[in-house]
Amino acid sequence: MKRRDILRAGLAGGGLAAGAVAAGGLAAPALAQAAPDVRWRLHSAFPRTLDALYGTAELFARQVFEASDGRFQIEVAPAPGGESAALLDAVAAGTVEMAYSPAYYEVGRDPTFALATAAPFGLNARQQNAWMLHGGALDLFNEFFARSRLYALPGGNTGTQMGGWFRREVKTVADLQGLRFRIAGLGAQVLAKLGVVPRALPGSELYAALEGKTLDAAEWIGPYDDDKLGLNKVAPFYYYPGFWEGGAMIHFWFGAQKWSELPKAYKAIAQSAAASVNGDLQAKYDARNPEALRRLVAGGAQLRPFPQEVMEAAFKAANEVYGDLSAKNPDFKRAYDSLRSFRNDEYLWFQVAEYTYDNFMIRARARG
Repeated sequence: MKRRDILRAGLAGGGLAAGAVAAGGLAAPALAQAAPDVRWRLHSAFPRTLDALYGTAELFARQVFEASDGRFQIEVAPAPGGESAALLDAVAAGTVEMAYSPAYYEVGRDPTFALATAAPFGLNARQQNAWMLHGGALDLFNEFFARSRLYALPGGNTGTQMGGWFRREVKTVADLQGLRFRIAGLGAQVLAKLGVVPRALPGSELYAALEGKTLDAAEWIGPYDDDKLGLNKVAPFYYYPGFWEGGAMIHFWFGAQKWSELPKAYKAIAQSAAASVNGDLQAKYDARNPEALRRLVAGGAQLRPFPQEVMEAAFKAANEVYGDLSAKNPDFKRAYDSLRSFRNDEYLWFQVAEYTYDNFMIRARARG
């Protein structure tokens, strides 16, 4: 039996065993009551033009629709007015039933939110997923989110991001002094310790800000999206890696009350669809980034690794930020202690097989 058929059977049975349905245990009116029509709205923090991200929410909605035989419909739209900052407030208040957004947009509300997306020098994409799904993080965060009347499910990962576009080269830590840099999440706090002036701007405003020289640098995600935004035309130096987002996870957000009211079968459908698209988003980026990077380089982008001096200084600053936040915020400390312990175990494993294999294959490719 296909997964969709299993979900349909569960939906039709309203949680009863499939055998009871097959035996004629439910009359048609009971079936209708067990599968009510539900109409929800989902607001995305990303515009339609960023099709990998926006399309993930659309794919989720389509899978929910198909698995429920059209009874559970979710209308996807960009955040009203392109404003993503108030999305979770709207979800918590029940103004809209769902959102698709990274948790670190809420870092100003509480820095604990940011760890659910990515932490500077934290986990890579596979490790973030493992921590969330099998390391206890999802339960930990949903307990925390519940205080804000929210419930979340993982909805995809971008993989390790690029370090962004710079109008001038960064050769030493001194070159960061006074640098007006669009950066989100905890990365902004870390780089501020090195003299950077963080700016919070949506992706749609980055080109104009770089062109008008109100920004000196900007990071978004990686080659596929950066190519769409045209950032290489206004800032030639393309740095890597984005050490503040080793594996940035996006979440589907539900109002806690709305989620609790969903029929059990619909919850299962939503969980199944979220799990499906959670893997799909990174697969999209992994498939599309290589060709996009070639286009950007052919168009004049100058690839640069961050100097070791900058990486080391940022690593030190990150640990200082984590120490300060942990001392003041018990929720942050609990989540960060869990992340740090999980990260150390993961890299104990990754250095054995993953790193050795990848390192050999990268060198083999270089040899042709």
